[in-house]
Amino acid sequence: MLIKFIIASVVYLGILIFLVRRTRLKEKTTSNYLLGGGNIGFVIGLFTTAATLFSAFTVVGMPDFFRTHGVGAWIFLAVSDTMMVYALLRVGEILRRKARKLDFKGMSGLMATTYETKLAGYVAFGGAVIFLIPYIAVQISGISIFLNAAFPDAIPVWAWSLIIVGIMIVYSETGGLRAIMYNDTLQGILLFVTIWIIGWNCIDHFGGITSMFEKVALVKEELLSVPGPNGLFTAQFFIISAIAIISLPFTQPQISTRVVIMKSSKALRKMAIGLGVVAILVILPTMFMGMYGAVLYPDATTQEFIGHVLLYDQASGVAALGLIGLIAAAISTSDSQIFALGSELRSLLNLDDKKAISITRIFIMVFGLLALIFSIVSTEHLVLLARTSFTGTAMMGPMILVGILSRKKLSKLMPIVTLLALVVFILSKMGMVPSQIWLLQTEIVLFSVLALAVFFELVVIRSTKVKSD
Repeated sequence: MLIKFIIASVVYLGILIFLVRRTRLKEKTTSNYLLGGGNIGFVIGLFTTAATLFSAFTVVGMPDFFRTHGVGAWIFLAVSDTMMVYALLRVGEILRRKARKLDFKGMSGLMATTYETKLAGYVAFGGAVIFLIPYIAVQISGISIFLNAAFPDAIPVWAWSLIIVGIMIVYSETGGLRAIMYNDTLQGILLFVTIWIIGWNCIDHFGGITSMFEKVALVKEELLSVPGPNGLFTAQFFIISAIAIISLPFTQPQISTRVVIMKSSKALRKMAIGLGVVAILVILPTMFMGMYGAVLYPDATTQEFIGHVLLYDQASGVAALGLIGLIAAAISTSDSQIFALGSELRSLLNLDDKKAISITRIFIMVFGLLALIFSIVSTEHLVLLARTSFTGTAMMGPMILVGILSRKKLSKLMPIVTLLALVVFILSKMGMVPSQIWLLQTEIVLFSVLALAVFFELVVIRSTKVKSD
């Protein structure tokens, strides 16, 4: 497999260098460097958005998630992704029009302008940094574990992480957003082909889908129902997860930027619908892989299971293709998110393009190093770590949606309440605040408080202003 991996690596690096040279910018400006020119079509828009959502953590983390907690994961993923597409269709065009009217440079800057206070921008930026760094670390950690399983005697996991971050930073610094989007298209195709080949091989091992589920029932029947063998899939878990996923296009800057720079309303609609289809087709084979592991490797560690299902139980050519696909996925998704954080910072700076972009490039490197450190100390529970990241950014959802949808002057209520919610959520994850209040998880309580704040902002405060006028 090593020779095939080297050959595939050379081909992939050659394509990557070609794409960098093709998209290399003679002069870096906010428009061409941070926003990719601001005019992307349906195909590139679909692949680049899908790549930021479904990447290394999907292939490395989701099979183990299904193996450990069962097929109940499919319920919240399928339903939540459909609801996310609907939200994108309904709100995406409003965001696109408003952003272009207000000279969009990043969601943080847009919030600062909409709420007419820097506090809203700082809350959006701070929340993105705090919760995207762990998400980026998930990509790096996941692929490093996978590479260590493939070549256990080569270099340690942390060294693989260092190499990945190095390539990622160089690529981001050189080509800007357009280069990242072209790489997204490449990795999206590689990932889709690889994951379906492996997923199909897992079904074929049992002789069919029906036979596969019958074998799973014999090993651990709880895997085929909710709340699953570990009791994870409760109603509150599904509600929190659904809110987090539905909010992604507006709370995660690497996605919201792509929504804004779609070249037309028609392209945006086609991208949103295509994204829903891709989501189902990417996640489905990870369930097959998880059920395969539940039967053959029920007691294996994450690293052992991933090594078998993606490497040792596959033909050498498929394993080599899987390695390249996952490396490409990890690099593409991670550099998209790090680049987005740099863009968010720039949107809060009142500097000319040259100075602002120089500072942004410095912070892209800083964010990359932070993600590297976090990836080294992160746990094996990749999907749950990603879910925490999604939930954290979702806390900003009500504030951002009010900012997008409202045409009236807004108060500081939403930024203040959102900041408090983020602080409480972080403290709950650190064990300093109870994770459950009465029968409700802390996240449910916080989302309820945020919903109440939205009501006060849009109904009570607005009606009071109307009467006073």
